[in-house]
Amino acid sequence: MAFWWPIIVLAFAYAICRFLLMLIPPNVPSIDVDASDVLDDGNQTQENSFIYIPPRGRTQQSDRKVQCYEPATMKYLGFFPALTPAEVEERVTQARKAQKIWAKSSFKQRRQFLRILLKYIIEHQELICEVSSRDTGKTMVDASLGEIMTTCEKITWLLSEGEKWLRPEYRSSGRSMLHKKSKVEFHPLGVIGAIVSWNYPFHNIFNPMLAAVFSGNGVVIKVSEHASWSGCFYFRIIQAALAAVGAPENLVEVITGFAETGEALVSSVDKIIFVGSPGVGKWIMANAAETLIPVTLELGGKDAFIVCEDVDIPHVAQVAVRATLQSSGQNCAGAERFYVHRDIYNSFVNQVTKIVKSVSAGPPLAARYDMGAICLQEHSEKLQHLVDDAVDKGAEIVARGSFGHLSEGAVDQFFPPTVLKNVNHTMKLMQEETFGPIMPIMKFNSDEEVVKLANDSRYGLGCAVFSGSQRRAKEIASQIHCGVAAVNDFASTYMCQSLPFGGTKDSGFGRFAGVEGLRACCLVKAVVEDRWWPYIKTKIPKPIQYPVAENGFEFQESLVEALYGLNIWDRLRALVNVLKIISEQNPVATSKKND
Repeated sequence: MAFWWPIIVLAFAYAICRFLLMLIPPNVPSIDVDASDVLDDGNQTQENSFIYIPPRGRTQQSDRKVQCYEPATMKYLGFFPALTPAEVEERVTQARKAQKIWAKSSFKQRRQFLRILLKYIIEHQELICEVSSRDTGKTMVDASLGEIMTTCEKITWLLSEGEKWLRPEYRSSGRSMLHKKSKVEFHPLGVIGAIVSWNYPFHNIFNPMLAAVFSGNGVVIKVSEHASWSGCFYFRIIQAALAAVGAPENLVEVITGFAETGEALVSSVDKIIFVGSPGVGKWIMANAAETLIPVTLELGGKDAFIVCEDVDIPHVAQVAVRATLQSSGQNCAGAERFYVHRDIYNSFVNQVTKIVKSVSAGPPLAARYDMGAICLQEHSEKLQHLVDDAVDKGAEIVARGSFGHLSEGAVDQFFPPTVLKNVNHTMKLMQEETFGPIMPIMKFNSDEEVVKLANDSRYGLGCAVFSGSQRRAKEIASQIHCGVAAVNDFASTYMCQSLPFGGTKDSGFGRFAGVEGLRACCLVKAVVEDRWWPYIKTKIPKPIQYPVAENGFEFQESLVEALYGLNIWDRLRALVNVLKIISEQNPVATSKKND
């Protein structure tokens, strides 16, 4: 026992020291970011106070301008240039120059960059959420959940574990290379390109930027034409933090534009990350093939939400409605297909109906609404067509939410939360990605049936399974062909930033977040070196040196069996033969040298 006392005391002292160090706040400088032009204080000039009426049936691309407006009020926000291919190539060139400098930066400097960002985000949560809300129509609560918490979690994970996963990783060398050291090194790729969607404008910029910059890369991000106003403000935050740590200018770029801008980015960078639709994802992949760069595609989903008969119905109903209305009905990583066991089907539908009828939608910054606006122009028409198709095929609308006060020009930007029962897979609503606040509920009879139903989709992003038996829920989730699964919860996988995120089938491939996403920003290099250099060096055995000896193949046969034989006695016998052949070769070589 006397032997263990010093170890116990030292361990206790170490723990106390670590705890005391945690009490000392890190020295993190504050940054100034000009937000005077994004705050809605009611004093905007006449030029920026009118209601914007987007042209219907055509895009803005011919105007060479990205027009920005608040989807909840249609208030005009301004415009940004649609960059030409030549301008995009110039931005990438500048980022490439900066990246060569940044690649030599220390992890200490990179962590300080993250801390500065984290400090600013925590101190300016309301500003960040308000900008996101104005540009996409989401509520402040949804912005906090999807923009702030996810980004802070990612930064915290990188601060804690990022360096660990980018350091060289040593691997076993195998039997034939016992005298070697084997490792994997992770080097920056160069300039990462990212084309991101509009639904989470803050997080969708920070997510690829954080991984790229921390792994030593430069990054050029094309923001969606539907969220350019907020994206360009968030870029200011990144610029200020980079300047505070002495990073080279142009290491991070945010660009605006349309398809032509995105195409130029794909052809200029060393890797492309795309978040968007399957159709555009296929186009991205085809263009990336021209330069053979790696591609990560996150292409949306049609996630299954499965409810077994042994659940707490009121609790799961609340989660189900939140999953439907995620991000103001914009449904990033939201549930779009609900399968409920027949034994509780009516009770569950009634509980959901009660909740949805209490939900109100309206301009999120005008009053306390549960749901905001639909960001995309004319998307409410598509949602109504999906509902009409389902009703025509036998579905029944059992509940719709209410609207608050809507301005005349913004009526088309809202869609009421809608619950339908008696749905089936012949309906487009159960097959096409909805991206809206619609909750179709279908009954199932057995676990085997619900697994088949959940897998009957061209998408494979995620699923959520609820059961009073965790073992049963895990068993169901394990059989669903998708990239992320939550057991007795919804979307919790994304809050665990140590986990990879991505899907399969039409939901894309590749992963961001977690170890896999961080290392996906790297050139992965396998390295082998002598373990005991210079005392033991690799030499080609005499029997297989040129010219190869007559018994060269016999030597190889014996060597293979000595290394990999299944029987220890056969391996020893083969080893003896290897040594015998070598010893026979050495005298011959010596005599030739003496002659």
